[in-house]
Amino acid sequence: MNRFKLKLFIVVLVLISLKYGDDIRGVFSKNSNASISFYLDVKKAIKDKIDEHFYQQKEIQELRVANLHLQNSAEVLSAFASKLNDMLKLNGLEEYAPRVKLIRSNSYVNLNDFYKVWVDYKDFNSSRIYGLLNHGSSAGIVVEKDGNPLALLLGDPKSIFSVFVGESKIPGVVMGKKKEVQVRYIPLWMNPKVGDEVITSGLDGIFFKGVPVGIVKKVIKEELSKTVVIEPYSKITVPSYYHIIEQN
Repeated sequence: MNRFKLKLFIVVLVLISLKYGDDIRGVFSKNSNASISFYLDVKKAIKDKIDEHFYQQKEIQELRVANLHLQNSAEVLSAFASKLNDMLKLNGLEEYAPRVKLIRSNSYVNLNDFYKVWVDYKDFNSSRIYGLLNHGSSAGIVVEKDGNPLALLLGDPKSIFSVFVGESKIPGVVMGKKKEVQVRYIPLWMNPKVGDEVITSGLDGIFFKGVPVGIVKKVIKEELSKTVVIEPYSKITVPSYYHIIEQN
């Protein structure tokens, strides 16, 4: 009997989470998000200590060498950026100083929605919309919800930003439809093609210009505009870390 009551209690909790997850999360999101973040920090610290103890010394040395190469690359890029900004100044233009930052994903907002993820970003400005990157391609956007930063991944209906399609830079707007990612509001007289690459336009101030988004796999002609369905580079699998665009 006790085992049956326990199973029944678990089922009820799951059903409540699925139906009222948004309301409950709205009340407790700030505290729970901080708790999850603290737990992940402790977990990472313990894992790092275990790794240091059990990993072979040779592998640690190889990683350190790789890290040095990355540091050297960063220094070269900094020098290149400095030279570029010197040229911009000579032509009376503003400096170009883009910034991205590594952030961590904490948890899904709801168990039945894989397109909304709480992220840990201490410098979050609730009045802004941020671009989100995964391995150099667009992964979605970050917005404010209940005072916390929320990642809306590609496929979410509210993950919206401007893009160019193909070499002729056909303008459009990315919009999610859960299992499908579309570029909408393409003028009827323009001709996107299957196989065209979709990149961010940078016109909305969310992403840099030229961030890869995906490849066109279907073109739909509608009454007032055209829509294309794309195969995004960033898949729905949620990684542990993203890069957020702080300044573009």
